[in-house]
Amino acid sequence: MDIIERLRAITGPANIATGDDCAPWASDWTGNYKGQPLAVARPGSTAEVAAIMALAHETGTPVVPVSGNTGLAGGAHAPGQLMISLDRMRAVREIRPAARTAIVEAGVILSHVHDAVAAHDLVFPVTLGARGSALVGGILSTNAGGSNVVRFGNTREQVLGIEVVLPTGEILDLMSELRKDNSGFDLRDLFIGAEGTLGIITAAVLKLQPMPAAYATAMVALPSLGDALTLLNRLQAATGGAVEAFEYMPAAYIERHLRLRPKARAPFDQRHAVNIMVEIGATAPRDATLNEDGSLPIVDLLEQTLGEMTEEGGVLDAVVARNEAQRAEMWARREDAGEMSVMQQPVLLMDVALPLDGVEHFLRQAETAFHAIDPEGQSMVVAHLGDGNVHLSMWPSKAGIPQSDAIVARIEDVVADLGGSFSAEHGIGKAKRATMARRKNPVALDVMRRIKDALDPGGIMNPGKVIP
Repeated sequence: MDIIERLRAITGPANIATGDDCAPWASDWTGNYKGQPLAVARPGSTAEVAAIMALAHETGTPVVPVSGNTGLAGGAHAPGQLMISLDRMRAVREIRPAARTAIVEAGVILSHVHDAVAAHDLVFPVTLGARGSALVGGILSTNAGGSNVVRFGNTREQVLGIEVVLPTGEILDLMSELRKDNSGFDLRDLFIGAEGTLGIITAAVLKLQPMPAAYATAMVALPSLGDALTLLNRLQAATGGAVEAFEYMPAAYIERHLRLRPKARAPFDQRHAVNIMVEIGATAPRDATLNEDGSLPIVDLLEQTLGEMTEEGGVLDAVVARNEAQRAEMWARREDAGEMSVMQQPVLLMDVALPLDGVEHFLRQAETAFHAIDPEGQSMVVAHLGDGNVHLSMWPSKAGIPQSDAIVARIEDVVADLGGSFSAEHGIGKAKRATMARRKNPVALDVMRRIKDALDPGGIMNPGKVIP
């Protein structure tokens, strides 16, 4: 029987897309990776995923898992290959408020998880600009970061257990709800961040956090990034580590944002080189209960710290959100970054991690390195400064692979010299395989290949991704 017919027998004919019906999956969000899949299978259960993988294993059919298709590194590029979309597996199976856990399927949209747990005054603290389309499976497969990493860590740190279908079709049940389990290899973390090269995550046990009763959010202008780190450290000490977001948007970013959104307002009346959006989440009643004058203690604390640093010369200007609309305006400015990065083509997207006190050095040296190769090129920076993650978008003045490769390699040198990583939260996919070959420790690469060969001896899981 033809493989397409066998797939239809597993999922039902309506859940196998071929030909023109594959168009939604034939290009990634950036438009950089295009290719017609052999077919797109949309299973409705873990058992169906397992049956599809058993068929792929039997026939040697390459398989590419796909979630919201909002990746930036070509991780779901699948020309002539079978794509498996889990977008029908969207159940929030159970929420356990007392244990602060949620059991969800991999096809649940991130914002739907947020809404479901909010009804219990809880949050799943992974949040990012694509939360309205990103699926849990893709978030786990790339170990996504986002804006709250400074307080809660990457996705890997928000997961207790997972369910995985292996390349053979076997179902690996790691759906532990335990906070401690020291029983051998940590297989869970092997699959989180593997980008679908070792198996397909079909469900997960997520850790939840108490919902903040109040937020203190502000845009702050500072003389330098060094002053920004002083502000971060003082706020962390004053709030007991309650800073949830600390986002750097330099002047060029603000100006580009105003071009994208002409009706948006600049954060300040005058231009400042260093602009930070800071948000603190308060859960303790002492911080979130209104004072007699109607003010919030957590907002008072933020204003007090900003006032002290203003007197010291470490803060130039600040605007504190007074209502939810003003807070949303500040977040919208930051969350437009993805659209701003791809509004001009061709673009080189670099997603790097650095020691916090190395970010300023990196930005200075990276700009020098870029313009040494392309004096007329343009660039834009935005950063999760609280965790050292810098997003650098570069628009070369001339399209061409040799020049682009030279720019990327030169900036990789800067990252390496500062003890950083060439990949922070976007993953490797196809885009960074050459970088992996140049920069990843050779012994680490060899171990990765041996693990890949052991779990996927036929090489059918997301071939051509991650491992050079």
